[in-house]
Amino acid sequence: MAEVGPPYLFGGDAGRCYTVTCDVDTTVLEMAVRGRFSLRLSVDVYAALRKCLAEHPAAIIVDLARFDDPYAGSAAMWLAVNRAATAMYPPVRMALAVSPATPLAGRLRRLGVRLPVFPTTAQAQEVMAGAPVKERLRLGGLPPDPSSVCVAGDLVDAACDTWHLPELREPSRAIMSALVGNAVEHAGTELGAAVWRRGTGLHLSVRDGDPRLPRLLDRQAGGRGRGLRIVDGKSTAWGAIPTADGKMVWATLRTRRQWIT
Repeated sequence: MAEVGPPYLFGGDAGRCYTVTCDVDTTVLEMAVRGRFSLRLSVDVYAALRKCLAEHPAAIIVDLARFDDPYAGSAAMWLAVNRAATAMYPPVRMALAVSPATPLAGRLRRLGVRLPVFPTTAQAQEVMAGAPVKERLRLGGLPPDPSSVCVAGDLVDAACDTWHLPELREPSRAIMSALVGNAVEHAGTELGAAVWRRGTGLHLSVRDGDPRLPRLLDRQAGGRGRGLRIVDGKSTAWGAIPTADGKMVWATLRTRRQWIT
């Protein structure tokens, strides 16, 4: 399998065998896979799922209603991704939406694996939405104004104080300021900012109403692109993903401390 590295960007997926969207309220990712199972499709989908896990979402739902796998050859891939998801700290919940009459659903039942399988995406969404929401602080309705940079930075301070993560205050505030500053400059729409606790780390996100994805420019671009270079340099991972009304740009940071609930 090809290596996948930051930035983890989704979008412009026309012609691909999958699409990925995010529910910004629950951080549940939904992937819809289409086409017939093949080695090429499995490589593309596996790489996309690794990008999904890099964000450390609350859960991942994979819609297989338009996926044709007559010999259940993809079972090993789904199980491998589920093992990786459950091994994360804290674990990421994963579910498949696939008809129980398909060979894939039958093979998964025979294997007796602990990978939830639902007949429809709607049923999977209902169960995953009922999962406990990870700890978060968030702000909505921020104007596309430089003043929002400071407001979002104060949100980071509050999160680091609340969850006793003082060592993440400086890099997290710098990242959040860069994300909001970019949204103010390039999107020009109402913003939302959120900080989620991920064990001993943080997940920072900024959403706006512009579907265009960010681009990391090289240093030869002069003063342009400095914000994303800060994000790239200070975060553990970062990326962007489409939402129902625009996009969400996110970044994660980690500490070396053991997670204590």
